[in-house]
Amino acid sequence: MTEQRIRIGTRGSMLALRQSGMIKAALEKLWPGLAVELEIIRTTGDKITDVPLAQVGGKGLFVKEIEDALLDGSVDLAIHSMKDVPAELPEGLEIAAVPLREDPRDVLIMNGPKEIRDLPKGAVVGTSSLRRSAQMLTLRPDLEIRTLRGNLDTRIRKLHEGRYHAIILAAAGLKRMGWEDRITAYLDPVDFIPAIGQGALGIEARSEDERIARLLAPLNHSESGIAIRAERSLLKELEGGCQVPIGGHARILGDRIQLCGLVASLDGREVFRVIRETAAEEAVKLGKDVAAELLAAGARKILDEVYGLDVKTDKQT
Repeated sequence: MTEQRIRIGTRGSMLALRQSGMIKAALEKLWPGLAVELEIIRTTGDKITDVPLAQVGGKGLFVKEIEDALLDGSVDLAIHSMKDVPAELPEGLEIAAVPLREDPRDVLIMNGPKEIRDLPKGAVVGTSSLRRSAQMLTLRPDLEIRTLRGNLDTRIRKLHEGRYHAIILAAAGLKRMGWEDRITAYLDPVDFIPAIGQGALGIEARSEDERIARLLAPLNHSESGIAIRAERSLLKELEGGCQVPIGGHARILGDRIQLCGLVASLDGREVFRVIRETAAEEAVKLGKDVAAELLAAGARKILDEVYGLDVKTDKQT
């Protein structure tokens, strides 16, 4: 192909640059003559580092400015962690490819202990996620959960400074950074349900940009994309942001797909879980069905209390 240039919009954190660099390298290997540039864009979530995300709007905080750059043509595509992407995309944009998903599990890094049960009574655990906090309190109500923000290296440094007994992170980021050896314990994704989209990257592009779609097509991993569609269908039905603990994890089992869904109260005392399985081609319907079961089981009350709206009709109560 003749030489072309494309620009990737990305956040500027170490992990974001590593992830975008992976896609840049893959594209340049696939398409000799293609020159790929990284355009660092600072998002609202990057600017607000001292306040829990749930207090400042949650979903979309790490993608909006990058999507704006896509829409105005400043960049040609964007690389996101799918767990940061809202269920609804702006008109004119789409997730053009989902590469092979990395490990979706949450992990613990601990100072000393090797398992959750080994943490001392009242141990301080760091996380910025209400979903992680609620599930941890379900397992160990005696723990003290403290907000932990910052890039991966910053969070790990705070642990080693003794501010926390343990911190909860995503396995995917640590593995992509080559820091897998720092992981103390993995949390089973059925018992400790990850964030929707966790471990997956989403490559976002303009819907009508056929050139970019053609370049990205070889990077799409079909099974990862199917799993993400099921999880995001669940998210869309629940209208989930970061203000309420919501989790979802899908996995492909041959020609079938299994989805685990979670809605919990902030204190972890009320936890609603649903696990269902269906044919892989019914991924979107599966997300809707799991959401409906969660709402019927009692999750609706939690969502209404947090959002003050009826999640089915989107009308103020």
